[in-house]
Amino acid sequence: MLNFCKPACILPILLTFCVVHAQQQKTVLNEPSIDGIDGKLTENGRKTFTKDTTKSNHRNEEFHEELVVTPLADGFVNTYFQFTTRWRYGNRSNLHNTRLIPRSIAEILLYSDVKEFHITLTQGLWRYQTWGYPVVDGAPGAEAWSWFAGENLTEAAVDEQWQRVTSTFSGIVCASLNFMDKTNTITPKYGFRPQFVSSPTSKLAKHLRYSSLPREIVCTENLTPWKKLLPCNSRYGFASLLNSGHVHNTNYHSLSIKFRTLCNSREECILEFTESANLVYDPKLLGSTNNFDFSLRRMFGQGLNGHCALADSSKIYVNLALHIPYEITPLPMYNISSTRGGQTTHYGVYDVQQFKDASLFNIAWILRKTQNYVLTPPSPPLIAHRYIVGYGQERGKIITQITNNHYAELPIVLQENIPWFMPIYMHTLKIKNHQSGEIIEPIVLQYRPGVQRERPYYLELSFTLPAKTSVEISFDFDYIFLKWLEYPPDANHGHYIGSGVITSLLPIARNYTSIPLSGYRFADAFNASRNAYILTLRTESLILSLPTPDFSMPYNVICLACTVVALAFGPIHSVATKKIVIEQQDSDEPQSFFGKILKKLKRFKRKSDKNVPAAGDESETQTDNVSLGEKAK
Repeated sequence: MLNFCKPACILPILLTFCVVHAQQQKTVLNEPSIDGIDGKLTENGRKTFTKDTTKSNHRNEEFHEELVVTPLADGFVNTYFQFTTRWRYGNRSNLHNTRLIPRSIAEILLYSDVKEFHITLTQGLWRYQTWGYPVVDGAPGAEAWSWFAGENLTEAAVDEQWQRVTSTFSGIVCASLNFMDKTNTITPKYGFRPQFVSSPTSKLAKHLRYSSLPREIVCTENLTPWKKLLPCNSRYGFASLLNSGHVHNTNYHSLSIKFRTLCNSREECILEFTESANLVYDPKLLGSTNNFDFSLRRMFGQGLNGHCALADSSKIYVNLALHIPYEITPLPMYNISSTRGGQTTHYGVYDVQQFKDASLFNIAWILRKTQNYVLTPPSPPLIAHRYIVGYGQERGKIITQITNNHYAELPIVLQENIPWFMPIYMHTLKIKNHQSGEIIEPIVLQYRPGVQRERPYYLELSFTLPAKTSVEISFDFDYIFLKWLEYPPDANHGHYIGSGVITSLLPIARNYTSIPLSGYRFADAFNASRNAYILTLRTESLILSLPTPDFSMPYNVICLACTVVALAFGPIHSVATKKIVIEQQDSDEPQSFFGKILKKLKRFKRKSDKNVPAAGDESETQTDNVSLGEKAK
């Protein structure tokens, strides 16, 4: 493990990260504060926790379902579903008694030291440059990370629990998370910060594990068990819109699961369980009269059939800051203005629980005027791309390009999880200013070399990105040969390389929609201004074409060898196994009684044939006799 730091220069970046997280964790502790009243847990300052506004009589549980619809600048439509369940379960022994929280999630907390867990299953690539920043970001494929905290918790115990938890979620969401083992798992130091809150009196050691499977495919078998974790399943509420036929034909779709614990000094805890689905539709593929009209019915195949009976709130938020002049039908019940980080956004709100009509609810966006101009969306402050360069199959180079469109410099933390079959050369690492060609020295460099078939290459570095500039982070790697059993079934397709994770602090909230750490609903992001905003984005996943043997050659050899063996085996086997025997005539006297009778019948038939003349012979004899008589006369 190599760790290079410059103490004088690390303060502007890492201390800023720590201060922001400390402030937000302090907000989590203070908002809400947990007090024990009459043997039950209540939350001061949260109106939704009072008995009057809770849907059920259980004051220690609440469930919220939200849908956010945002027409994007390039004509696409982003729909974000979020289902949040909060349970004030008190002490650890109460985890056996679940109601809205899935029992499988409570058992994970009961039998392990997991305090926070994130998993995303993503198909497609989020376009930051034209779509802005998503509410929940996810790398292509499967991605998971978790925080562990406990007394006397060792690294070996954490590895064992990490393997057990990922295997459990592999069965819950029907994904290949059980392949997240020591060969593709790393322990980041700077990019990921804990979002859970432990008791201030307990001094627990915190451990982090991160892994990704960029080759994982997201399909119906993941969506169905994901919806079964909801309190109302998929029959009622907003989840009824998530039909597999209309989800998997999108340009981008991502399913995520997150849970964390929030505990106070009396070891009274809240379990927060969140499921979200992020979808991007292309209206041109929805069968509209023009290329821009869309509606809930066209996107999801049906209208909304009401709300979940167990939900405390069911609201639809429609972004009114449109780049295209749509007309929305029906109009929202009321509007909300949110000013965050110097940017003001207007939302229209539909409270589905206030609807009295039992028919399916639909919202339509109609464009009355023809759209003839080219849309130019505003560029976000920070974007990144990654690609492979080089030729041949001996040595290549990975380049990560990060662009700062902001007027001030930004702190950057780049995390790389390189597979063990892609050995990299650290002496070739360069951070180069794309405009001036200047080499930028990293402030922090954390590196752990990989071991073939045992652990991946881990690289994490921090530097300051100048304003209005772009940098390229590059390093060389080797192409190696694998064992023939280590190639995937479609070996010529290539091997996937996971996305790089970039973390930064934004001074403004332009194109920023993430929910603050102190909140748990999308509504908590309204007017949630902070000194800085933590941004985490992912680069593209890469496909590496390693030297691949000709797997069809064994087939050709087998076919040729079998043909030769078949042609040679037949005659050789015939000559080697058969005996040459001279055929002898049968004796005159048959041995069996039936043979003797048959022989006598044959002899009798031959004699009769000789005694009976043919018809032609009789006519000739008569003709001769007549001619002789005439001559005598």
